[in-house]
Amino acid sequence: MVDVQNDFCAGGALAVENSARVVSALNRYLANLAGSGAAIYASRDWHPRQSSHFQAYGGQWPTHCVEATVGAAFHPDLRLPPDTIVISKGMDPAKAGYSAFDGTTPDGRPLLADLRQRQIDHVYVGGLATDYCVRHSVLDALSAGFQVTVLEDAIAGVDPQGSADALAEMRQNGAAFATLGEPSPERP
Repeated sequence: MVDVQNDFCAGGALAVENSARVVSALNRYLANLAGSGAAIYASRDWHPRQSSHFQAYGGQWPTHCVEATVGAAFHPDLRLPPDTIVISKGMDPAKAGYSAFDGTTPDGRPLLADLRQRQIDHVYVGGLATDYCVRHSVLDALSAGFQVTVLEDAIAGVDPQGSADALAEMRQNGAAFATLGEPSPERP
């Protein structure tokens, strides 16, 4: 899961339209994975207070997801399993840190090294935002040789055209796409 944080959801500093739909879809995927033994990763922007990523310091974005703030917390409705591996990224004040592959585990291991150690060769990606962090994470996974499936019903972007372009680029580079679809009325 990529950056399903308060600042990217409704009411946040950099809210993505349809973020509530993404949270709901990701929860359905997590429920389907329960008890499977699958490794669950959740990346998060974890920016320092002063970052060249922010408009106040010459960047393109408003201040968001500052480390240890409410805005940087995962959305409260996201049902992350207790053994979720949190990947923190964007900690270098000189770099944007869009990709989850720019991040590290709590013990400082790069995401790529952790995936390799666990012998994972296929990743499923959902989260926020399609045209930035999801795009960069998917393209980095593909370039590292992973099979990648984008959970199309569990992503949302900042800009519709940028998101369409990102989806086309991911597809062109070899990403597969899947969806669980909406739950039936009988199933919550």
